[in-house]
Amino acid sequence: MKSRSAAPWMRRWAWVAAGAAVLLAGCTSMAPINPPIERVDPQGGYRVGNLLKRQDKTANDSGTLFVLTFSGGGTRAAAFSYGVLEELRRTGITVKGVPRNLLSEVDLITGVSGGSFTALAYALYGDRLFTEYEPRFLKRDVQGALTSRTLNPGNWFKLGSADYGRSELAADYYDEILFGGATFDDLIARPTPATAVTGTDLSTGARFQFSQEHFDLLCSDLGKVRLARAAATSSAVPVVLSPVTYRNYGGHCGAVMPAWVKDVIDPAAQARPSGRALLRYRDMQAFEDSGNRPYLHIVDGGVSDNLGLRGVIEALEEVEASPAFQQQIDFRNIRRIVVVVVNSRSAPATDWDRSPRAPGIVAQALQSSSVPIDHFSYESVELLKDIAQRWADARKFEIADKRIAGMSKAQAEADVPELRFDAIDVSFDSIADKKERLYFMNLPTSFVLSEEEVDKLRALGGRLLRESPGFRDLIDSLQGAATPAQRAALKP
Repeated sequence: MKSRSAAPWMRRWAWVAAGAAVLLAGCTSMAPINPPIERVDPQGGYRVGNLLKRQDKTANDSGTLFVLTFSGGGTRAAAFSYGVLEELRRTGITVKGVPRNLLSEVDLITGVSGGSFTALAYALYGDRLFTEYEPRFLKRDVQGALTSRTLNPGNWFKLGSADYGRSELAADYYDEILFGGATFDDLIARPTPATAVTGTDLSTGARFQFSQEHFDLLCSDLGKVRLARAAATSSAVPVVLSPVTYRNYGGHCGAVMPAWVKDVIDPAAQARPSGRALLRYRDMQAFEDSGNRPYLHIVDGGVSDNLGLRGVIEALEEVEASPAFQQQIDFRNIRRIVVVVVNSRSAPATDWDRSPRAPGIVAQALQSSSVPIDHFSYESVELLKDIAQRWADARKFEIADKRIAGMSKAQAEADVPELRFDAIDVSFDSIADKKERLYFMNLPTSFVLSEEEVDKLRALGGRLLRESPGFRDLIDSLQGAATPAQRAALKP
């Protein structure tokens, strides 16, 4: 009798022990920790500035700075930006007498949210992207897989812990399907463009950039951060996904502010200091304050900059504001800047204005967040165009002053080298056909689209780039435009 009565008792305790073990495993599950550094090494790590200056791509035109910016927008943004990459790869040119495709001239790609996946995947894969990106990511039901994993009871203990949220679960999935555990250290030696993806500091609204220059402020090593976690951070839509938390050790490793800071904060340095640069400096100071901010909670980069363009604009204004910064980055050797803004902004149609009843709470919340972001994005593109025009006007004035001083026109123009600035906007707004424009504007911001929708977005990205007047001017003006035979030879 004792042996029979002991069996249920032992089984009950076995179940309790098993449950405790699972619970303990869940509670001890930790999100990855970005490691600290003792001292900043200005030559080490994934530094965008250093990557832009390196000369290992010998045929690349060192006098041209070519930048792509990829907006947010889920799979819609990822596919649209991928189509732009495909078109650049198909476009043949010659540089220094060597036939190349235009994609090889790209120096920097910035990305937020959906656009961050294309940017990071190209940095990691290079030309392999054009055979692997579609099946691995674009034509996969990423959203359905994440929902399934969130609802799986086997993940509930992890998701219930303080350090492992829905975005950490997403990062693990992105590693499985796309990034394979690669870190920023794995990108340093690759001959692909420098890549800068961003999130948003939930407390301050500041841009949080995945570059070692930014991680210096945190006294942390970006190199050990997984690309999948950076992509998950940049696409961590508030409420839908959890913020991603990073440790802040800032203020103790000798981080040095860039040269432009002195000129911006010195009231005697210029009559009107750059307001955006000054704001960025204050954000940088806040990131260094680890005493009051030992943890940083980061969400979708689109909250602060849905085009991935804000950092480019700030950098251009910092160059304007600081001759010392120009010298630090060898800006005098740049003769041309090309910025292609790939904007997949959507504007789903509503019938709210036909009804006396206001939309519901959820609809109001979504619209209240998306409308300011879209307007802010439009302003960013206009700011970029304003900078381009301002720089062109400044050269004219400088030439005029030299002519007044007695120089001939030829001497004055030779003394003030031209800096050409091409600002090219690729967006759904430029679609001429209203019905087609509405189709793309109504595609959802999600991480699942049909294969047909993905293919249409890819084709559209290439077509809109080709049709852009700015892009046609760029191709026409590039030194040594390729012959038709060279273009054909470069087609993948």
